[in-house]
Formats: sequence, structure tokens, C-alpha cells
Amino acid sequence: MRIIFMGTPDFAVPTLRALVAAGHTVLAAYSQPPRPAGRGKKLQPSPVHLAAEALGIAVRTPASLKGAEEQAAMAALDADVAVVAAYGLILPQAVLDAPRRGCLNVHGSILPRWRGAAPVQRAILAGDEETGVCIMQMERGLDTGPVRLSRTWPIGFYDTAGKVTGDLARLGADMIVEVLADLDSHPPVPQAADGVTYASKIDKAEARLDFTKGALHAHRQVRAFNPAPGAFFEVNGERIKVLEASIPSATPSNLSIHFPTDAGLVLDDQLAIGCGDGAIRPMLVQRAGRPAMAAHDLLRGFSIPVGTVLG
Repeated sequence: MRIIFMGTPDFAVPTLRALVAAGHTVLAAYSQPPRPAGRGKKLQPSPVHLAAEALGIAVRTPASLKGAEEQAAMAALDADVAVVAAYGLILPQAVLDAPRRGCLNVHGSILPRWRGAAPVQRAILAGDEETGVCIMQMERGLDTGPVRLSRTWPIGFYDTAGKVTGDLARLGADMIVEVLADLDSHPPVPQAADGVTYASKIDKAEARLDFTKGALHAHRQVRAFNPAPGAFFEVNGERIKVLEASIPSATPSNLSIHFPTDAGLVLDDQLAIGCGDGAIRPMLVQRAGRPAMAAHDLLRGFSIPVGTVLG
């Protein structure tokens, strides 16, 4: 098929590569414009931009698709279908209608649960035990279109957003190839009217660990915000990211922990932190401008005494 591909982050790259490997003709890859990144804040192309160039595919990076000129340029590609995976721009009706078979979205949830920008992070924060991928026929509403194929995927107790996103990216790549091999055998089925939830974009302020809501909630924050923006607490005027954590089930030998505990209170010399109904123990942490390290390595040169209350 003659395909327009539209995507931006790492999540979308396996789908792009799978389309090429399956023998489809990718006419152009649309991606978000290069953004400042790194310490030097130099403009960096998106992962899809780089992958498309490596595959010899023309890349287009419009800041908007609302203009008549951009819409005409897309229509001129004369595509059979557009495949969209975490593109990041709203598609006007003229764009949705440009390909002969419309636009198909690779969405990382089981719709109608978690429509929107951050379905994996919201699923983990909510304690969902499974998620999945839907291949959706796009329409103007926010992820409201009918679904051509869906498959579930488990979320393990220690799975991070980064791991689950990678799993779903590979799953979605296989699924879109399957659907495109025979569109008519995968008719669009309207979404259920019940069970609609919205996965709003992650605000960096949400990554501050909230020890008042219990150990399970704090643990979910650590997992949901790994790799970005990174769950964190503050101590001695410094922000410490927590990339991995456990929930202690046994009382440390050097301290008797009695629950409930004060929220944010450092309970032992291994950095167990009280969360009211329990505790979490950071396992992998990161100071600003430094590589990630085990919590016990942090404590060798960065004192966080027992009894400290973390912000």
C-alpha cells in the first residue's frame, strides 16, 4: 500500500520499520519539528525523523496541519492510508480525509479506557493490571473512532512506563501490519459507550512523590514516571529522582517500624520512607547532573539521616 506515516517518539519507530519491512511504500514521514534538547539546547530531530532518514524516507516537519498549503501537500501524495502513532498534532478533517482509506492510529490502550496523550502512565498510576493496543480508524474526536483490532498486554507490578511503552510499541507494529494486510477482514467496530477515561498529558509537578497517599501510590509514581519526567523528592535543597523502588515487607533489623508512619519520614539507614500505611525503599536514584546509582551508593556521600522528613 501507499502509506503516509505520522509519528514522533520512540514508540512510533517500530511501526515505521515494520511497514517498510512488510513491503509497503512509505511516501513520507511526518514528525514534530526538531526541539531543543541536551545541555546545549541544540535542535534535535525526533526519533521518527532520524529513523525515516535512515530508511531513505522523505521527512516533513510542519508545525501545524491547519493551513490549506500543508493539507494540499499531503493530499498530493495520493496515499491509500495514513498510519499515525503518537504524532502529537491534531489532524484536521481535511487531513483525515486525504488518504483513500483514511487514517489508522496505533493507540497504546484498550479503548475507550485511556483516550488521550499519556495512556501508559495513567494506566500505571491507576493500578491497572493490563493495557494493550488498539488499531483505530481515526475521526475528529479525541481517540473516539471505531477499532479495527485490539489486543491486551499485562502490566507487571514492577513494570515501568518505559518498559510497557516498549512492549506496546512492538505489539502495535505487528498489529498494524496484520490489519493492513487485509483491511476488509478487520472492519471498524464502534467503541463501547461505557468505561471512557481520559489520559491527560503528564504535568511535571505530578512527579513529586506524594508520601501522604500511601506506599502503593508512591510506588506507582516511581514506575509511571520512569524514564520521564522521573519521580522525585527533595532533601537538603536538592532534588533526588527515584527510578526504581520497592515496598519493604519485612522490618529492617536495625529499626522497628510501626505502621502507620509519618508521611515522608526516613525510617532507617537504608532509606526506607514512611508513607502512612507503609513504606517505600528507593533502589535506584539520581542526583541532578549525575548518573543513576544505587541508593546505598548515594548514602555513602550524601547524608539523609534517620528521622529526616523529605519534601
